[in-house]
Amino acid sequence: MADAPQGNEPREVSREEARKLVEEGAQLLDVRADHEWDAGHIAGAKHLPLPELPQRTGEIDQDKPVVVYCRGGNRSSMATAALTEAGFDAVKLTDGIVGWSEGDLPLEPEGGYVAESGEAAAILQAQKKPSHS
Repeated sequence: MADAPQGNEPREVSREEARKLVEEGAQLLDVRADHEWDAGHIAGAKHLPLPELPQRTGEIDQDKPVVVYCRGGNRSSMATAALTEAGFDAVKLTDGIVGWSEGDLPLEPEGGYVAESGEAAAILQAQKKPSHS
């Protein structure tokens, strides 16, 4: 692995470092699927699902650092690498929103929780939604 090009691995920050960066003006970017975002997300985050990232990078301020998160780290690694390559100062949140919520840090909306990723989870999620009849 020693001959791998430098900068292949995205930089990671702990939840404490991420909070500090956001307090200092960094953008928080959630790259999870819609059902995951709806279930619960970090306050102040912008939702930009990973598959839409290439078409929507214009919505991210290139002059401010970006802290990217997903559920556990895979999608945010890809997003962070792509953003860094595109000239953004991007880092990923270690352990994603799972690690964030384990640190008893707040999620929105009130009562929000970390949803499972994947299609089966989206179906379960839809079944859990209270019906408004």
